[in-house]
Amino acid sequence: DLPAIQERLTAAKGRGFWRSLEELAETDEFTDFLHREFPRQASEWLPNMSRRRFLQIMGASLALAGLTACNGPAEKIVPYVSAPEEGVAGQSLFFATAMPRGGYGLGLLAQSQMGRPTKLEGNPDHPTSLGGTDAVAQASILTLYDPDRAQEITNGNASSSWEEFAAALKSQFAQLDAGAGLHILTESTSSPTLISQMEALLAAAPNAVWHQYEPLNRDNVYAGSQLAFGQPLEPVYHLARANVIVSLDADFLHAMPGSVRYARDFAGGRGAATADTRPRNRLYAVESSPSLTGAAADHRLPLKASQVETFARALANALDIPVDVGDASAIPANWISAIADDLRAAASAGLVMAGDQQPPVVHALAHAINDALGAATQSVTYIAPLIGRGASQAESMSALVNSMAAGEVQMLLILGGNPVYNAPVDLNFAGALSQVGFSAQLNLYADETGDLCDWRVAQAHYLETWSDIRAHDGTATIQQPLIEPLYNGHSAHEVLDVLLSE
Repeated sequence: DLPAIQERLTAAKGRGFWRSLEELAETDEFTDFLHREFPRQASEWLPNMSRRRFLQIMGASLALAGLTACNGPAEKIVPYVSAPEEGVAGQSLFFATAMPRGGYGLGLLAQSQMGRPTKLEGNPDHPTSLGGTDAVAQASILTLYDPDRAQEITNGNASSSWEEFAAALKSQFAQLDAGAGLHILTESTSSPTLISQMEALLAAAPNAVWHQYEPLNRDNVYAGSQLAFGQPLEPVYHLARANVIVSLDADFLHAMPGSVRYARDFAGGRGAATADTRPRNRLYAVESSPSLTGAAADHRLPLKASQVETFARALANALDIPVDVGDASAIPANWISAIADDLRAAASAGLVMAGDQQPPVVHALAHAINDALGAATQSVTYIAPLIGRGASQAESMSALVNSMAAGEVQMLLILGGNPVYNAPVDLNFAGALSQVGFSAQLNLYADETGDLCDWRVAQAHYLETWSDIRAHDGTATIQQPLIEPLYNGHSAHEVLDVLLSE
């Protein structure tokens, strides 16, 4: 009781410590609790066993017990078993390779530290880059080490292996009559080896169909040259030879194939003119949205995308090319006259470029203007199409979806890309895919398309596999790997090789 506690406190001498009033009162309940928390046996030790020695033995036992449950981690980035002669610790090695982008290749020098790629720069000996690069190429090395990459082969929701996938691929292909029902969908590619493999496969299975598709493609470029010349052609621009440049919604400093080389050539003509150099170039940018090219232009005219064609018609008419202009009231007349005068004075050193997103007629008008100026062999040249022989990717994708929806596709291989996500929504690619008997996707990431396919195969990064590709000017370039696949990825060449070996 409280009076008894007060009496004990009054009689106490010196310092006394207690944790609660229950301990001070020495109640039966507290005594029982204390014995449960600290049993008497806990304070009894073996005669020759100290507390410190006991903790040492227990710690060692726990550490040794843990070793039996642990395996050594799988080392996937071991630089060498036997170091190459030229490999010196702390010194970089550089390897020439190429990055595929939109079907075209950009020449690169890849820096390697002890067998690991660490940095990318432009290849000074490659005509596409001349030592330059851009932000996309610089950042692409991060994709190599991205932990979110697809890291395995799956069949449905179950993990599988390359051997099992290859066996399933061969079995399904063997059931087709000369490849009837086999459709292969790839991204845009100019790889001579991949094209050769596809041609060999189509020769062995003539009823198979090859489709190429990317949402940002060159359909309008090829259709425009078809209108102008009667055949699809690939324009290659030489900005180092151009003194007056007109961009019709063409972001050639960033978005077009060859933009790294174009940016370098354009910048080379921006210096002050001297007796030993060509005149400083002048850039007119007519565009529907802000771009890097517009930001660098001497004169920029914002127009609606639908008005660019009218502008091109008015400019062609001012240069004595007979075309129907139509209603040009929204086009500033002073712009047309000023640009026409500059182009006429520049003659073959003038250049008109049309953006990929502009309709074919704008490209045809640009070709007609360049031809009238005499620039067709000076500031612009033409080569055979590098992507799909100039066929329309939009039409090819539409035909594929129609075939899938009709149940005509027995086997679909998607070698790169995510068409469920980026195909035109009105095609309903996802709905048509459900009608395919056997589907497989090869891609760098697990995405919406892979979720709907029977098989999903992890793709090798371009720094992990051999290949080749053509640059924007047609230069063939070797794609050289610097490291073995980190996640057991495979290339489109390997998938096609499975079918060719069958």
